[in-house]
Amino acid sequence: MTPPGAPRIVFLADAGADVGGGHVMRCLTLARALGERGAECAFVESRAAAPILRRFGWPGQTMLAMTDAEDLAGLVAYARDFAERLAADVIVIDHYGAGAAEDVALSAMDRLVVAIDDLANRPRQASLLVDPGYGRRPEAYRDLAPVDALILTGPAYALVRPEFAAARSRALSRRAQHGPVRRALVSLGLTDVGGFTGRVVGALADALGDIRLEVVVGGDAPSLPALSDAAARDRRLRLWVNTAEMASLMADADIAIGAGGSSVWERATVGLPAATVILAENQRPMIEQMAAAGLTLALDARAPDFDDRLRTAWSALVSDPGLRWRLTQRSAELCDGHGAARVAEAILR
Repeated sequence: MTPPGAPRIVFLADAGADVGGGHVMRCLTLARALGERGAECAFVESRAAAPILRRFGWPGQTMLAMTDAEDLAGLVAYARDFAERLAADVIVIDHYGAGAAEDVALSAMDRLVVAIDDLANRPRQASLLVDPGYGRRPEAYRDLAPVDALILTGPAYALVRPEFAAARSRALSRRAQHGPVRRALVSLGLTDVGGFTGRVVGALADALGDIRLEVVVGGDAPSLPALSDAAARDRRLRLWVNTAEMASLMADADIAIGAGGSSVWERATVGLPAATVILAENQRPMIEQMAAAGLTLALDARAPDFDDRLRTAWSALVSDPGLRWRLTQRSAELCDGHGAARVAEAILR
């Protein structure tokens, strides 16, 4: 039971075939941390977000408010009205289309607006802004946010589910043994934008050797039919559909081919050496900076020679234990997996 007088918090997160489910997943992570601290959390359930919320939410701890609105203006209007009916104290918005106008609309009744973002490319009017991007400093928002806004930046505030922090010690201890590569993970987002997961698995098929490939997709992934056929023919391939076991999969994998979204911080928490695929243009600056700093290998999904570059990166990860260990050490230093707790405490303060 939620205690009387507990803060009420409404979440509005973007989702869809083009943007994936990362916004919803990190909001669910923050809601979980807030719920553990006594808050009552509710989500605006758009059609795009509904499958993710219903698969990865937890009954009894989050409420869902279904809306037929699909455009941002409709979602914001619904979220504002729902927050008023709920007498919510806070609205958290995680949407790349949202800016100052949406923040102002949501802040009616002196409600606290929390914006989760990692672009720093447009004005905001939120009271608290969270940007976990690599290398991001509060100064990036000097001319974009109110002067009295609290700005939390950097991977220390990455919204990573607690299962990853729980698996961190075991994963890092195993990696320190410098064993050979036996298991690899391919995880490019549950929505499998552009069916890219199937392309990656196909490009690696002749390079696997004895390595087992764990492939993660969502139930509506365009690649799923072809991947199911490939897994039926090749015992080295194992499919995980809509799995909730990502922390264990990442902790037990030796290398990974991963997407450039929020899963970057999940891999970093367990020190998983990876080649990170830039699937969207807004991912490019951070992933290229991380690659330059020796935190990951970077692959551009739009490169005409992507398949060749993928196989080269795969070969480097498999054959060079020194490279794997450097990637493990440097990425694990970035993120400890406790960012959600830090953000939750800041909101409640």
